[in-house]
Parts: sequence; C-alpha cells; structure tokens
Amino acid sequence: DSCSTDRTVEIAQARGARVVQRRFDDWSQHQNWALRQIDFRNPWVLYLDADERCTPELAQEVCRAAADPGDCVAMRLRRKDFYMGRWLRHAQLYPTWLVRMFRPERLHYERLVNPIAVVDGKVGELREHLLHYPFSHGVAHWMARHNRYSDLEAIEKLKVSGGARARWSDVFARDPNVRRRALKDVFFRMPARPLLKFGYYYLWRRGFLDGRAGLTYATLQSFYEFLI
Repeated sequence: DSCSTDRTVEIAQARGARVVQRRFDDWSQHQNWALRQIDFRNPWVLYLDADERCTPELAQEVCRAAADPGDCVAMRLRRKDFYMGRWLRHAQLYPTWLVRMFRPERLHYERLVNPIAVVDGKVGELREHLLHYPFSHGVAHWMARHNRYSDLEAIEKLKVSGGARARWSDVFARDPNVRRRALKDVFFRMPARPLLKFGYYYLWRRGFLDGRAGLTYATLQSFYEFLI
C-alpha cells in the first residue's frame, strides 16, 4: 500500500490481509522493493492490479501450477480488457501475455511505468484469463491517471532517444515480454505516433468491430500517446 489516505488498509486488514506500506516513487522500484523486502508466506506469488479480477477457473489453474511447476520459475497469462460492459477483443492488444505468477527471488522489473518483468529462468503459460476493468472509476479517472503515466513514459522515450535501445533482433524474440519492449522502443522513434496508434487500434486491430467502445478506446489511446 502506497500510504493511501482512504480505507484501503482498514478494509484489507478486516479481510485478513497482511499490509505492507511504502511511499510510491516509480513502478519498477516500488515492485522490486516489494520482491526483496516482503517475507512472502508462500514460494509463489500471483500479482494482480486493483482493477483486475481473478476468475475461479484461473484460481484453480494457479493452484495446480504452483503444486507442479516443473522447471518453471514464472508463468505468463493473458488478460481480457473490458469497457462499456464488453470485452475489447479487437481494440486492445489481445493477446498480451503478462508474467503475473512467479517465484519472487527469480524476477525483477524494469521501466518506470508499465514495467517489464525480467525472469531468471524458464517461463510457462497458463490458459485462463485475468479480467481487467481499467475504467472501473470512470473515464475522467482513467485520463487523470494516464496523464501522470505520460510523464514517466516521456522519460522512457528520452532514454530511447539517448541511445538506450533494445536490440533489433528482440523484435523477433520468442519471449512476448522481450518482443513487446523492443517494439515499444521502435514505436518511440516513429513520427505521428498518436495517429499511428489510432490507426493501429481501430483499423489494423479492427477495433471498429467492438462498436462504440472500440472507437472510444482507440481515441483515448491516441490521446494518451499525444500526452507523452
């Protein structure tokens, strides 16, 4: 908990949670601190954001994977994003694979915002999905939050402009996390990025098949790129 001022800690403790607090600086430092300082109860960690939900089917698969992980030290899974009551199957980057289940001693995070999980060891895959509700507090909240994120993304862009770039060969990497980071570096160096992002989400990804939700989401993503 990032020293919140609402009833987050009270509610969590009432439900039996053990709460650890630290003031937020940036995503990767915050999460890396947690990985190294928290005495986790179990050898495996399942990481969820506040606007994500774990389905009963995913919970069962997680327990099976933790009981018999083979030689894997982390698991990646897919996420379904929802807006206006529907799954953004086309207007999002589905399927985006995220490393969310892991042995904490075998992982660390990089990037100030939208951090990338770097795993020391073999990564397996889960078939069930996380459910993601990024607009659960409304569009205004989403825009205010992404305006803050845009500052950190701008810093990451300056790193790329200064020469801290992923290898070109990583664009074709088998690991989705490595490939995603390399593609983001390439995108940072392209002109007219807001227009390109709208065209990619709405036309190339066929976001128009998601109706009004797809159009609105593609527009918001384009505006986020403009803020960066």
